Amino acid sequence: MTEETGHGLKSLDTALSVLAFMGDHDGALSLSDIARGCNMPPSKVHRYLASFVTAGLVKQQGRSGRYDLGPAAMQLGLAAIARHDFVNATADGLPELALQTGMTVLLAVWANEGATVVRWQRGLSPTVTSIGLGTTLPLLSSATGRIFLSYAPKAAIKRARDNELRRAARAPGTLPDVAATAEGLEQLKTAIRARGYETLSGEFIPGLVAAAAPILDWQGEAQAVVTLVGVDPAHVAPGSEPLAALRRFCMTHSVERAPV
Repeated sequence: MTEETGHGLKSLDTALSVLAFMGDHDGALSLSDIARGCNMPPSKVHRYLASFVTAGLVKQQGRSGRYDLGPAAMQLGLAAIARHDFVNATADGLPELALQTGMTVLLAVWANEGATVVRWQRGLSPTVTSIGLGTTLPLLSSATGRIFLSYAPKAAIKRARDNELRRAARAPGTLPDVAATAEGLEQLKTAIRARGYETLSGEFIPGLVAAAAPILDWQGEAQAVVTLVGVDPAHVAPGSEPLAALRRFCMTHSVERAPV
């Protein structure tokens, strides 16, 4: 008899852990690799793999005998991608994030050649700002835009990036914290991706602070950006609770997770 747990079937949980392990690795794996990684006897793993091969979830390569994810696993993945609504799923959680942090929360997507605000949730202490629904934020001088700079597909942001970089190069001081060069932007992107978020404290809008983080898809690209807006620099300082809450929220709603 299959042993049941409080959350389901123990044997099924174990079997699915084998698939999850395979999904976390690039390319085919040997039976011994999978057994060692799952901390199971090879004979047990082999039985699971045999069932998966029959179901099409796993395929075995002829000459090497290695195992990889099969066509049925691909179909499941594509179905999940087609059904995942990053924007609405994330938007549903904005009121709770605003309540938790006490800050105004924005949700932006890349549209109309810019980071466009599509959801707005006021915090406990309303922040006086001209930003509202439909506002397009700059790519290089907003926390929201800088997340798109770092995580959006290059082709999507190229025009906005080139235009803003040219304007910044003609007006020294426009980007006080970044060199207005391609090399400067690459250094900025590297730093943002290393920490997984961006913060600004009045550099571009006096009196306002912001912290932004990405909602990442299966390719590690930003489908949307969530931004906290407030007036207290302590709220976006490293280690602050609002910043930690933002990062947890974005990780929860992402598929590919940014660094912690």
